[in-house]
Amino acid sequence: MAQRHHADMVIQRTHAAGDLSALTASWRRSAVKHGLDPAAQPRGPRIDGAALAQRRQRMDGFLHVAAPQIDALYRLVGASGCSVLLTDAEGIVLDRRVADADAAAFDGWDLAPGTDWSESAQGTNGIGTCLVEGRQVIIHRDEHFLSRNTAMSCLDAPIHGPEGQVIAALDVSSARADQTEPMNALIGAMVGQTARQIEAAYFRAAFVGARFVVAGDSGESLVAVDRDDLAIGATRDARRALGLPRLGALKPRPLADLIGRDDDMQGLDRAERAALTRALARADGNVSAAARALGVGRATLYRKMARLGLDAR
Repeated sequence: MAQRHHADMVIQRTHAAGDLSALTASWRRSAVKHGLDPAAQPRGPRIDGAALAQRRQRMDGFLHVAAPQIDALYRLVGASGCSVLLTDAEGIVLDRRVADADAAAFDGWDLAPGTDWSESAQGTNGIGTCLVEGRQVIIHRDEHFLSRNTAMSCLDAPIHGPEGQVIAALDVSSARADQTEPMNALIGAMVGQTARQIEAAYFRAAFVGARFVVAGDSGESLVAVDRDDLAIGATRDARRALGLPRLGALKPRPLADLIGRDDDMQGLDRAERAALTRALARADGNVSAAARALGVGRATLYRKMARLGLDAR
């Protein structure tokens, strides 16, 4: 009876012309675009072992980087009966953390590796809606499109790759009867923070040999800089903070131009001053050692330092 009431409510709201909420928009996509019936009781599509292994292999590097953060998140939420899932960009579950005693229950809810949790397969749900909308979502119980999923609370955040594209979703799901909305908000904050930590770790792994500059309010707002002080990459948070394109490879550009640093020097003078500053820093202010490293005489280095306003300190 409760599931029938839920299905009727979903159908009614999808036809309500004045309802412009994000949840109703997702329900409409589920019903109109994907042709799903909220009262249907299908088991979620699941790919076989070989196909799942291929998907995991394609994302092997990412899964390796993400594993420590997923383990840390599970240590925080696992004791409360939650599972932690990681999917690819199509909503296929690739990895899961769940207590042995709860595994059968989550398998019964199709929250298992290989299951398709895209919106096209399951309607409005944490994973699929998060991936479609590219933002963090909480889908609590009867906010799900399919009535069979209304026992669950799903808290999700997208994970973006080094070029800004959505590459995965991080999910914490629970079917606890006492899962409250304030509890969801607290766990949701953990999910969002973990997703950003995974993004930052994967970004660092993608730019081996670069140095990283924090360019925003958080430690995950990173710009990758090469040995010539050219910015060659930026995380999603950094792109937003610096007004950079949301997607695509970053066109190399001077870091100073990117972060808005300005001074009286232009062109080669600025580059030469930066090179001398680095050499002096590496030599702990020893001008003779810095001159040898640069391949110039000590007197020459002193003249350049005077012209560029540098001293050994």
